[in-house]
Amino acid sequence: MTTREELVARAAALQPLLRAHAGTTETDRRVPDEVIDAIAEAGLFRLATPKRYGGHQSDMRTMLDVSAALAEGDGSTSWVVTLVNVCNWLTSLFPGKAQDDVFGANPEARVTGVLSPTSTAVKAEGGWRVTGRWYYNSGSSHSDWAVLGVPLTDDCGEVIDQGLVLVPRCDLDLEETWFVAGMKGTASNCLVAEDVFVPEHRVLSVPAAIEGRYATEHTDETLARSAFVPILALVLVGPQLGLGRAALKYVTEKAAKKPVSYTFYESQADSVAVQMQIAEAALRIDTAHLHAQRAAADIDDAAERGDYPDLLTRARVRADTGWAIHNVLDAINTLVSVHGAGSFAEVNPLQRIWRDANTAGRHAVAAPTVATEVYGKALLGIDEQITPLV
Repeated sequence: MTTREELVARAAALQPLLRAHAGTTETDRRVPDEVIDAIAEAGLFRLATPKRYGGHQSDMRTMLDVSAALAEGDGSTSWVVTLVNVCNWLTSLFPGKAQDDVFGANPEARVTGVLSPTSTAVKAEGGWRVTGRWYYNSGSSHSDWAVLGVPLTDDCGEVIDQGLVLVPRCDLDLEETWFVAGMKGTASNCLVAEDVFVPEHRVLSVPAAIEGRYATEHTDETLARSAFVPILALVLVGPQLGLGRAALKYVTEKAAKKPVSYTFYESQADSVAVQMQIAEAALRIDTAHLHAQRAAADIDDAAERGDYPDLLTRARVRADTGWAIHNVLDAINTLVSVHGAGSFAEVNPLQRIWRDANTAGRHAVAAPTVATEVYGKALLGIDEQITPLV
């Protein structure tokens, strides 16, 4: 069995490669094949793939730590790996027959996806016929399958459920739509389906999954017992943690030789104001790590016990997610201010870190305001929630 420490070490060893290709990743708006191949060779796309297919079937903490280590090299690359791993995990919740379709034919299969049901699904014999457009599918250039949100209908066309469907990537068209300020290299383009047939066994009910009722028969697999929304939310913190660490390292290393402009300080490191801001940023990044690790422990410990976390625990994980991201973004903003206007030179990696973190930090599932309200309602025992994603 490959340990968490070994997997994180593999990710850390790839940082120089990721940094070397970071400019190309942005320019081409996709992670270069050389980098994708190196990550695949290191086994880092298989963190959540069941052991039955040769995967690591690790845990939430491992996914966080690997994503963070990769993000110290490049944010876009880390985001792609993160999304593939969590979508591979989603695949492990489907019936075994669907898992065989994906991983049985190709144990190295990479799945990407979008949960929003921006589509139509018409009931057909043995399944549904699906038409739709899904924005924004991170890693779309590197996937073999897609897991996509659809409204499920009955024979009369009435919506009876919300589902996730597994579709071979070759059955989908791709529209280039990802022209953005940050996370440019994630290839988060639009996938398009035109009357694609999806058999019954490749369909998963989202409301049932939110309550921990999964379709997989392999209930002995700990990772496949993990809580649905908490996993989907918390994985988004991993890249942010690494971006925060990278920013802190860069600014502190430059501080000894960088003056404070228009002052008598020849070294930022001699300035008490800089010292205090650096300390505050470091503490905020530490705070993000502590909340993320607590949330990961909540998920992993419950899965190990075979318990599904109650609403309050799940709400706290969402709040931990938002709070961690909020603190990382504040830390990076402070570090950019300390480093000064030179942060935004195109040759300075700090501007890319700032853009990547601020773009990824606006993901809807990670929104701190929504997460805080969800947690506050749960603490007060208010039944009415503002989102089903808890």
